[in-house]
Amino acid sequence: MAERRKFTLPGPAGKLEGVVHLPDGEPIAVALVAHPLPTDGGTMENKIVTTLANTFADLGYAAFRFNFRGVGESEGSFTGGDGELDDLLAVAHFAHDQFGDLPLILSGFSFGGYVAARASAQLTPQHLVLVGPAVQRFTAQYQLSSEMPPVPQDTLVIHGEKDEIIALDAVLAWARPQHVPVVVVPETGHFFHKRLPLLAQLVRQHFEGVAL
Repeated sequence: MAERRKFTLPGPAGKLEGVVHLPDGEPIAVALVAHPLPTDGGTMENKIVTTLANTFADLGYAAFRFNFRGVGESEGSFTGGDGELDDLLAVAHFAHDQFGDLPLILSGFSFGGYVAARASAQLTPQHLVLVGPAVQRFTAQYQLSSEMPPVPQDTLVIHGEKDEIIALDAVLAWARPQHVPVVVVPETGHFFHKRLPLLAQLVRQHFEGVAL
């Protein structure tokens, strides 16, 4: 198992806490993993978040997962997207300070996918990974500050066929005009119950075939 180190940093709304998963040997890239909606209990301990972090570490990347403001020991309170975007940017700068100009991968699950997609416009990562991205539901329900943005065509989007929270049809409607492929996992809900090994395999296969 990859070495894990806890970290804290001064964030825009106070202290942010997180964990970095370190690979064997020198990292060849940095990956950030954003967690699902805080108001629905989302934290950096979410199983999809930890699966992504472990997978990235196995690929040789330094993988950072962290709690958004108001979650765990991270200070502040939920803002609906803008503040959480600032949190992710702060972690990205912290990671850069630790590891320098390594290739950057942004990823997120559900609400975290929404935040990662917004951050990609500012950070221009080499790759973007979105699992069950919140393309529609949360914008209306929680009055998020913006719509799900467009993303690069080489973004890896993975979604459950039977997602009960963010409908597959909504993801396809968002992805179709951008010509962004969507990897659909059959008979799978939002939280990828019993599908986490397959999720890890899909991410590994994607990155084993692309240049950083």
